[in-house]
Amino acid sequence: MYYAPHGYSTQYSYYGNGPQYYDGRQSGQWAYPYGMQHVNGFQSFRYPNGNGIIPLADYGPNPYVVNINEATKQNNTYRTALWTGTHLQVTLMSIDVGNDIGLEMHPDVDQFLRIEQGQGIVQMGQTKDNLSFQRPVVDDSAIMIPAGTWHNVTNTGNTPLKLYSIYAPPNHPFGTVHVTKADAMASEGGGNGNGNTVVFGKTPDEWVRHTEYLVQEGLEDVKRGINATHILQEFILMGVLVGKGYTPEKAYETVEEWERSGKSQLLLQSKNM
Repeated sequence: MYYAPHGYSTQYSYYGNGPQYYDGRQSGQWAYPYGMQHVNGFQSFRYPNGNGIIPLADYGPNPYVVNINEATKQNNTYRTALWTGTHLQVTLMSIDVGNDIGLEMHPDVDQFLRIEQGQGIVQMGQTKDNLSFQRPVVDDSAIMIPAGTWHNVTNTGNTPLKLYSIYAPPNHPFGTVHVTKADAMASEGGGNGNGNTVVFGKTPDEWVRHTEYLVQEGLEDVKRGINATHILQEFILMGVLVGKGYTPEKAYETVEEWERSGKSQLLLQSKNM
């Protein structure tokens, strides 16, 4: 048995005096929970007892452990991505008094929400005009939202509604931080306030530059005389994977592997047309 003063009785307790690890993502000093910490580039908060902070940043896709209750309650932004992997994403949210997340629907994403502070009401339905499912939610409530379901959560209490969201697969770009709901709406639905259109964190020209690798590879396939149907199939698939969070290079490698391995018989057929 190990003794950790003021903490749990484990050797490497989160609150005890065991070794504290830092993954090297940012430069800075990483101190122990019983003193001040300064880590460059992180949004940082003290624990309620004043003995430490949780740096809030996107730690995906690396292994990571956190006190999710504390991280959620300490977050003061509308949305901050805490962990983004290939198949799952965790974000922290804070909804102001009288405000809501906003009516939305994710066609291909299942979503889990857990309330850590406050109270509200969740509404869900198959169409935006018929939110027939309504339930009150409070601290410790868990909400499961199937893909394709319209939904909204409204803060009906007198304190900020603090919750975390799990998306499967991820729904926001790595490192997403929306300080306010207006920031989120500008980023995901249109303007960024400077007259430039922004879609999921990138302007149209940034998306063009982001996918330039696929354009060049497609042109090489044209030069090699590969038929147009096969090229369109491959590169539309690659574009879908990029939309799911793959890098263009990883998307290209994945679709090519489907063809080489025979995992996709349809790609093999179209290549031999």
